[in-house]
Amino acid sequence: MFDRIAGVYDLMNSVMTAGLHHRWRARAADMALLSKGDRALDVATGTGDLAVELATRVGAEGEVVGSDFSEKMLELARAKAPELQFEHGNALALPYDDNSFDTATVGFGARNFSDLPQGLREMSRVVRPGGRVVILEITTPERPPLSWFFRMWFDRVVPQLGRFAGDPEAYTYLPSSVRRFPNARGLGAAMAAVGLIDVRWVLTAGGIIAIHAGTVEA
Repeated sequence: MFDRIAGVYDLMNSVMTAGLHHRWRARAADMALLSKGDRALDVATGTGDLAVELATRVGAEGEVVGSDFSEKMLELARAKAPELQFEHGNALALPYDDNSFDTATVGFGARNFSDLPQGLREMSRVVRPGGRVVILEITTPERPPLSWFFRMWFDRVVPQLGRFAGDPEAYTYLPSSVRRFPNARGLGAAMAAVGLIDVRWVLTAGGIIAIHAGTVEA
């Protein structure tokens, strides 16, 4: 499915978020607390937008690796940012040694983990003690009127956009994946359950977007 939608992925993201997804990725990159020369991993990197943001934080002397299981997405990421390293990888069994990175991030991909705790454990494993795990994800607002708008947008408008994009199945999957995913408090608890400490999150876009960060215990 992700291979099928790779060609329209960036356009659809911009349409569905009015272009705000770039701002949210920048904020997630800020919360990674990276320094020049650091090494960062972006899991489920897709077409590489969050990896590109991370690269601006680590500078030319740092390193950013983007990992994804969709080869079509990775092809687009490599074309977008040929200076970065994009590799095929399974988020539930990352092909990297323990303590290999200063941070691991995932932007709009954690809800696609078939086993969320295992994905969180893997991200934590490959980050050094004191490093950060950052998750940018859609969350379900709980208070009207935004909760009403959210349901209308995701349950009715997004599938229609998917038909326009030529893949209604993929964009029917999107709202269902959001409904299955924990709310902000639940995701924070899941991060703490795998051993991350000082777990914090911010809500933006009226409560539709959550950015979580936790620290790997020393």
